[in-house]
Amino acid sequence: MPRHPYPPPDFECLYRHSCPYLDGMSTQWVLEEYRRAAEVYQEHLRIIDGFDGELKVRDERIRVLERENAELKAKLQALHQRQFKSNQKKDGETGGKEGQSASGSDEGEKKKRGVPVGHPGWVRPKPDHMDRIVHVPAPTICPHCQSDDLTPMEETKEHFQEDIVIRPHTLVTGYRHGQAFCARCNRSVVQAGEGELLNAPIGPVAKSVAIYLRYRIGISYRKTTELLRELFGLEVVPASALGFDRKAAAQGQPLYEDLREKIRTSDVVHGDETSWRNDGVGHSVWFAGNENLAFFHIDRHRSAEVAKSIFGEDFAGTLVRDRYAAYNGIGRDWQACIAHILTKAKEIRGEHALLPPTEKDPATGPFCDRVIDLCSRLCDVGQKLKSGDIPWKAAAKIEKRSVTELNTICKQTLRFKPAETLRSYLAGPQQKFLFTFLRHPGVPPTNNLAEQSLRHLVIFRKTSFGTRSESGLKTHSILPSLVQTARRQGVHPREFLQTLLTADTATAQAALYNNSS
Repeated sequence: MPRHPYPPPDFECLYRHSCPYLDGMSTQWVLEEYRRAAEVYQEHLRIIDGFDGELKVRDERIRVLERENAELKAKLQALHQRQFKSNQKKDGETGGKEGQSASGSDEGEKKKRGVPVGHPGWVRPKPDHMDRIVHVPAPTICPHCQSDDLTPMEETKEHFQEDIVIRPHTLVTGYRHGQAFCARCNRSVVQAGEGELLNAPIGPVAKSVAIYLRYRIGISYRKTTELLRELFGLEVVPASALGFDRKAAAQGQPLYEDLREKIRTSDVVHGDETSWRNDGVGHSVWFAGNENLAFFHIDRHRSAEVAKSIFGEDFAGTLVRDRYAAYNGIGRDWQACIAHILTKAKEIRGEHALLPPTEKDPATGPFCDRVIDLCSRLCDVGQKLKSGDIPWKAAAKIEKRSVTELNTICKQTLRFKPAETLRSYLAGPQQKFLFTFLRHPGVPPTNNLAEQSLRHLVIFRKTSFGTRSESGLKTHSILPSLVQTARRQGVHPREFLQTLLTADTATAQAALYNNSS
């Protein structure tokens, strides 16, 4: 559009007063209208120019904001990938027995993915050294939407990746022994060199790795020998791996018996048992331990005599256990596993829900719900007492309030027999053992530790169908005890096993307890 008035200021019409083309209108009036229109036109042009300038400024600002927004989105995504997604418990929630939710939901309900509610989680620490640094250029195509509209960012993203270097190599060491002749024995004698196992073609590192794979990782003898051959080039047959276990168990026998004595003098001990098979015959795996110790014993029987042989006649600590009668009379006091009660209440609620409407007891459902809620809150209290979120001086008030609530819950007799059995137990003389953890510091409200400790042997039982001999029973009692105890003492099990195979009993004892005893 022209940027000057039309007609021009010096325009002179031939018809100053009357124009035949204006249909009788005054020429002067028309020219004045044109000039006024030109002024309005110029004003509009100025306004448009102002808008154009503002639009250019805003367009540039939008481009800057889009670039900043892209950078912030990238940073936010990176932060979400790095940060620990906390699973802090809500009020009234707690972690119960393995496989159960803290909120007391039905086992038949679909479980959420991820770690259980209340689980502390774990974040890999940043490596303390860097062997190499690889610079990776920024992508030119978005891997999500295939867009090529990518804006390079000044900030770089760091990613640390730890890996192992596999060198399939077997270290062969030759020992040349100086010999001496003993006149009394009438034979030549030698002594072991550093890192040497006399008369053993396989060294202590390989043996400790094989035992570690068996009793910590839980793989079979056949797979253990395959791993040693394929990763390290070491030929070992399954029978040899079995011999490694037998030798380690024999040398670990004194440590195993000492571990039993430490269990008997502990203030708080968890106890549990599960089934086992030896040569097709039913046995039981017994566990006794705490956060620092782990003791396993496989026995033909599942009786009170076996429990006494483990804990001793004079055990004066607090035993965390289930309701199995074999533990009665052991310890000065005991804590009933609240997680078991919570699970039982959920099972009863599920069974009752399947009944025909005419056979249902209207009081059973609310009873189970209230028991589940109370047990969940008690487990939560136990965790908070341990962490210090609840002061210990509040424990007595919590116990008094919980006992009153439990008695109220158990006041009405129930028609559904399984629910009535549970109600009778909760209202009976053993009720006080539900609240032992509120009277003795350091006692947890659940026996989850024992069940988690037995999990490894349970999986082993399913994959190998148990053991085949009495020596196998002994080995699978001693070595899991020493391996789990080493882990709880902060000692790497493989390093301890190597010490066990090469050192005397006193040195192995010090290595097991991290030189603390």
